[in-house]
Amino acid sequence: MRIEVICTGDEVLTGKIVNTNFSYISQKLEDVGLAVQWETTVGDDRENLLRAFQLAGERADAVIVNGGLGPTVDDLSQEIAAQAAGVELVLNEEWLTRMEEFFRRRSRSMPPNNKKQAMLPATAEVIDNPIGTACGFALDIGRARFCFTPGVPRELRRMLEEQVIPRLLAKSGLQTAIHLKRFHSYGLGESHVDALLTGVEAIAPDGSVKLGFRAHYPQLETKLTVRGADLDDIKKKLEPVEREVRKRIGNFIMAEDDQTLEGVVLGALGSRQGSLTIVETFTSGQIAARVGHLPGAEKIFRRGIVARDLAEVCAAVGLDGSSPGELTPELAERVAQAARQLTGSTHALAVLIDLDDGPDRIDFGGTINLAIAGGDDVASRKSRILGGREWVRLGAVEMGLDCLRRYLQGLPVDERIDFEKV
Repeated sequence: MRIEVICTGDEVLTGKIVNTNFSYISQKLEDVGLAVQWETTVGDDRENLLRAFQLAGERADAVIVNGGLGPTVDDLSQEIAAQAAGVELVLNEEWLTRMEEFFRRRSRSMPPNNKKQAMLPATAEVIDNPIGTACGFALDIGRARFCFTPGVPRELRRMLEEQVIPRLLAKSGLQTAIHLKRFHSYGLGESHVDALLTGVEAIAPDGSVKLGFRAHYPQLETKLTVRGADLDDIKKKLEPVEREVRKRIGNFIMAEDDQTLEGVVLGALGSRQGSLTIVETFTSGQIAARVGHLPGAEKIFRRGIVARDLAEVCAAVGLDGSSPGELTPELAERVAQAARQLTGSTHALAVLIDLDDGPDRIDFGGTINLAIAGGDDVASRKSRILGGREWVRLGAVEMGLDCLRRYLQGLPVDERIDFEKV
């Protein structure tokens, strides 16, 4: 089935906002075996929108239009959709009532211009939006079935997953029993994992399992898309492939499916009634920020200590801050142990970074000395990452959390990764 995605809005066309909605739509469609053939971005111009809708209706089987469903004068999707389909705009009384109730529940009066959001093409099928005022809708333009979705990311995502994708799968005739298994790893590059997993698809001999990747440094997502007659059939096909993926990637798998690395760490600490203190330099507190907002963190996360100067870090944990000396794994161990004792936590993570001098550049790097203290036990590692200041910061945050995950799971914290320079 040929699918086109049309993203609307001057702010998207001019690059004032990054169009993350398109990448999300495309990835979600790929996950269920549907491929986008065309992507079009159009500004808030009636003539250009009309031509884009007409052209998509000539060449695609299904079209997802994102944006242009708001209450303001530059939101044109309903008007132009009706014109392209050759029908009138009519007031949908049911959606108008829904909007009025939406505002009433929030003790607000609905502004008059919101009524525009209930004006839909006469032949449109309403696509529900349970968390916003912009309803989606579907109708035929030319040979294609169009699905119109709001531009607000959280509204789009819910509508896409719950309503738009099931409609597209039904139209495509593909099996609707589909499962996506995801493995999140840190430390191995995409080409490395691709080589490690050579032949895993063939374990399911009927071609029902498709392997895919999504790299977003510093993590890699490995995806298994599985089709079957029903969920039991899917489970049977997936099980041997899943087992082989775990065997080949091994310790580098840090989370699965909807899990996050920080969630895994917090869960491991919570299961042993543990607590955590984090000490970090250069990362601007990003390690603590990954953990501190999670549900249950209030019982586990004791304190975050953030500084750029090593002497300040040492002073903050009660060590002699006047002359800390050279940054080494041994010093990181002392900082972690002192932080744990100072705060009374069961575990402490120290991620201390010695940056190169000079301006940011591709060969700019940082040497990471990290340590984890837990009771009388302490583990540490030293690593060097190149690639610029942001690359170093992101890598250090991920390495710190992943080494803590490994420590809590009884795995070695010093396994070599693809992103470090020996």
